[in-house]
Formats: sequence, structure tokens, C-alpha cells
Amino acid sequence: MAQKKQRSSILERKKEVLESLSGLGGKIYDQLDNGTFPSITMPSRSTENIYYDPQVRQFILGDRKVKRSARNIRHVKPFAQLTWAALFSNELTSQCKTSTLRDVYYSAQAYEMTFKDQQESNNIVTDLETILGFSREDFSIFPEERSAIFGDLTIEYTVPGYEGRTMNLTSHPDGVMIGPALTSSEFVKTTADKVIAVEKGGLFTRFIEESVHKKFNSLLVLTAGQAPRATRHFIRRLNAELNLPVYIFTDGDPWGMHIAMVIISGSANAAHLRELNTPDAKWSGVWATDIVNYKLPTDPLDEVDMKRLYELQKDPRYKEDPLWQREIKTFMKIRKKAEQEAFSRYGLTYIVDEYLPAKLEETK
Repeated sequence: MAQKKQRSSILERKKEVLESLSGLGGKIYDQLDNGTFPSITMPSRSTENIYYDPQVRQFILGDRKVKRSARNIRHVKPFAQLTWAALFSNELTSQCKTSTLRDVYYSAQAYEMTFKDQQESNNIVTDLETILGFSREDFSIFPEERSAIFGDLTIEYTVPGYEGRTMNLTSHPDGVMIGPALTSSEFVKTTADKVIAVEKGGLFTRFIEESVHKKFNSLLVLTAGQAPRATRHFIRRLNAELNLPVYIFTDGDPWGMHIAMVIISGSANAAHLRELNTPDAKWSGVWATDIVNYKLPTDPLDEVDMKRLYELQKDPRYKEDPLWQREIKTFMKIRKKAEQEAFSRYGLTYIVDEYLPAKLEETK
């Protein structure tokens, strides 16, 4: 029953995306048919219109709007780029094909649509997200794969040519890449009762070698630094659909803190989207207090690190839980940082045998 519900949800999502794209095209056509200059109104993505909402526990857009009209000569090119991006996204979605942001940039040339650079192309795709309320992944535009997952989860593919095929995510010793085929798959069954997300590949590999997925009954996710949006959405699915708590392990520095926070509360850059965050996920370490308590090898925080700490201290997301403020203040006091690998000073398996179980118990 759950499997049928997931399949229905995935198909319904695709239908909604196509209807939304069709609706946008219909509005533009109707304006032209009525002899008026076509225009599009969208929420403003300016910093003045982005604020943190404690109710939904993420950044959202305010009520300010911007209008892009073909009547304005300065808007003609971006308006044309936007309608082309919608057309291209409709083709990808309806034909069950995928693309990357880089591929979108080059594909435009086949339609004699030009962008001055990659960033301009990326911004147009983001505008399309803002207008329709769907993410680029819903339009089948994905980032380059770099994240991975390992553990006892059987998935069923939904992509063309592989529909109905199943795979267990322990099938590859290096983990399975979190790409379009995996993120659109259905969850069949799992014995895991938690998700452990780690920032760095070295620790991810160590956890696989030490059978952390068995010892701690967990699914292991490699974020590879800042988790791509598709990976953050996939983590949310694991939490929401399988009811698995999420624990995040990063380097002990302000950048690691932010990697964890983006998984928990999203980012300002994606304030126009939902379902990219996992609000109840826990940052389990490496904390500044861990650096002190475990006497870890460290490097000094430089000026850039300290500047980032002051920024985090003022960020409203870091004020909701006293833990974050405590750790920020500790970082400022000790002015040191440590990598996840620092636990190896006590032996290769210390992080699995001692640190991991202690932190899971402390933050559950």
C-alpha cells in the first residue's frame, strides 16, 4: 500500500509540474492573443524580501513582487530567456529526460537562445522556480552528482527503461551516487532506524568499512561538503516518508556548522522553495566543546573563520536552540577548529567505537 502511495505521489508531482508549465505558457499566449504585451509577475528574491519564518523553520520570501514585461525593452531578452527555459523544462519533464545546469546553458544555443554566461542561465532557471513554486529538480534539471548513500534500503526505480527494477543500497562498497534516478525512486523497505549524514568522503568510507550501517542500524549519507539540493530533498524524504531521525556530522568549524544548518533549515538562496530542509535533523558534531573535551588536534581559526562565526551568531536560525549559541561562543573562546579525521589520534576505529555512540545518545 505504501509503495502504491509513493508511486501515485511521484506521478501526481510530475502532472502538477507539467500543468504549471502549461499554465504559464497559456497565460503568455492569451496576452499575445489579446494584443497586449506579455508580462510575468513573480516574488522578489532581493535580500530585503527574504526573512526567517520560525513557524516553517526556514527562510521564506515576503510579499514584494517584481514584474517582467515585454513592453520594457530592458526586459525583452530576459523575458524571452525565461519562456525558453519553461519550454525546455517542459520538454525534459514530458519526455522523462534529465539535464544539468551546465547542459541547459549549452542547450540554449541549439534554439538560438543566448546567455552571456553560466550565471545568467542559472538565474533564469531560478526565476522559473520562483514563478511556479517548483524546484529545478522537479523540471528534471539536476546538479552534478557527488553525494552518496549506503545502507539497507531497497529502492524501486521509476525512470524510463528501469521502471520496476529494485536495488538495495548496500550493493556497492563505495555507496550509491545520489543522482536523478535515485532521488526519483520509490522506497520499498528498510531495516534502518536512523540516517547519519557526514560531510566528508573519508569518514563516509571509514563508516562503511567499520559496518556503521549494521552496528547503528543506519543509512549513511555523504553530503560531500555543502549538500546539493537534490541530496537535501532526499534526506527530507528519508525523514518524512520512512520516519527516520537524521543526525549530521561535520568538521568542527563554522563552515561545518553551516553545512548542518542548511540541511536543517534550508538556505536564503532557496527561500522561494519548500521541502529542501529537514527541520528536526540534529547537528551531532564535531562541536567546539568536543574539541575541548576530546583534546583533539586543531588548527587556529583565521580571520575569515572568525568573521563567519560573527555572521552565524547574528543569524536568526542559530538563536532558536541554545546549543548553537553555546558552540559559537566556545569556538570564539578557543579560536580553534578540528576536522573529523582528528579523532584518528586515538586510533582508526575510535570515532566509531567511542565518539559516534556517545554523540548519538547525547543528541537523540
